[in-house]
Amino acid sequence: MEPADGLADLVATEYPEVRLSNMTLAPATREKLERVLQEQRQRDLLESRGFAPLHRLLLTGPPGTGKSMTASALAAELSLPLVTIRIDALISKYTGETTTKLRIVFDAMACPRTVYLFDDFFDEFGAIGAWQMAGSDIVDARRILTMFLSFLDDTQPESLIIAVTDHRSLLDDALLRRFDAVIPYALPDSPQALDLLRHRLAAMNTSTVSWNEIAEHVKGLSHAGLVRAAESAAKRAILSESDSLSTAALITALGEHRRIHHLTGFSIGA
Repeated sequence: MEPADGLADLVATEYPEVRLSNMTLAPATREKLERVLQEQRQRDLLESRGFAPLHRLLLTGPPGTGKSMTASALAAELSLPLVTIRIDALISKYTGETTTKLRIVFDAMACPRTVYLFDDFFDEFGAIGAWQMAGSDIVDARRILTMFLSFLDDTQPESLIIAVTDHRSLLDDALLRRFDAVIPYALPDSPQALDLLRHRLAAMNTSTVSWNEIAEHVKGLSHAGLVRAAESAAKRAILSESDSLSTAALITALGEHRRIHHLTGFSIGA
């Protein structure tokens, strides 16, 4: 897909291969995403009856819970490119420049059919929904947000538009209502965490791992944190010329990533 004039510097395009089946998700979240896919795949039928498919999504939840990966999975499931908006390039110190760039991005959404990802767009403003800024910044932020919502309202269901935020509590109800669906993400529960660890460690010999014991050490870690812990433990074993993983080694890796989480306030990974 060739970017429209002025668009190339604002986006990054890829063709993901990850699928929803590769992701560990809460049943309710998976059900909502399957509905999005069903409506998108049968959009012609819906439109013939005067209905638009779900196409404006807001994914909310803690860092590392799979929100951005979901955009990749939806693009792959629909055999569409994923275009991620580069927020650092989009946001300018001049409000007029930012709104002009927003117009370029939204104009491109008319054709061809694509999945567009605004990753942490709202978070970039620092409590944009709560308007906790001072001086002229609050006026500029309101103008940018108003323009964004105006463009969003005018979008046609040809493309799938996904916005991601770590801080739903900072967004007001008026903003949330502009999306067709608000899909919440949460930290994995114990069964989901163990499933994720087993999947990532499938290439290792885990026959001696006590999963009941591991279950006591996964609480509070995100999907990304769990994956990084599993990878860390596996690589240590491999570099020690072993394909076997012990319970103690995995617990140690989980503990290290838990300490990183507490120190930074975020889990490792996106």
